[in-house]
Amino acid sequence: MSETVITVEGHFDHHHPAERGTVLVSVGFQGPDREPVVARTTSLHGRIAGEAERMRTDGAVTWWSADRLRVWSERPWNKDGKQLPLVHHAAVTSEVKFADLARLAAWVESTAALEGVTITGIRWALTEVTKERLSADAQHRAVQDAVARASAYAQSLGLTAVRPLAIADPGMLGDESRPQSAAPAAPMARAAAAAKESGGLDLKPEDVTISARVHARFAAS
Repeated sequence: MSETVITVEGHFDHHHPAERGTVLVSVGFQGPDREPVVARTTSLHGRIAGEAERMRTDGAVTWWSADRLRVWSERPWNKDGKQLPLVHHAAVTSEVKFADLARLAAWVESTAALEGVTITGIRWALTEVTKERLSADAQHRAVQDAVARASAYAQSLGLTAVRPLAIADPGMLGDESRPQSAAPAAPMARAAAAAKESGGLDLKPEDVTISARVHARFAAS
């Protein structure tokens, strides 16, 4: 008896509460004189870095990092097309990764209220252990989903026996199978506006999605 080839995609998504939150912080000032602008930016960055290091020591933060100080100048134009006096800028961006999400919310609320500080976002994530466990389980379930889909197709055709011929990551079967688009980046939460407009933050970490996709080919008879 001839066999019918069935090609399917299996998929499975895990949705898990975030376990880590990385706060993206920008510190900067601008003004007509370069030295005061640089001094204020350096001083405030030192304060932020000191807090991050203390929280790392007590376990609330797993790590933090900072870019080099950036200093630049420009001559802005007014609405009448007249060039204005020179304006100096200085800025430092930092990342602070929290293991304690309650401390994250409290720190962001107090820090975002400081003049010269902008919380540009929060990147939610899982621990590596959780991510690896969920990835392996999602891949296993994606394969099971592919088997179930192939079996359903076979039954619709009046076929009963299904055997696997090939299984691969999307786009690797060597035919018209198309790769899936990359998984979206970890969710971001905009915090600065909420802090300044409401006087408080309602930081609710979004679930992190771990996805698995497989392409599989079966022979049904």
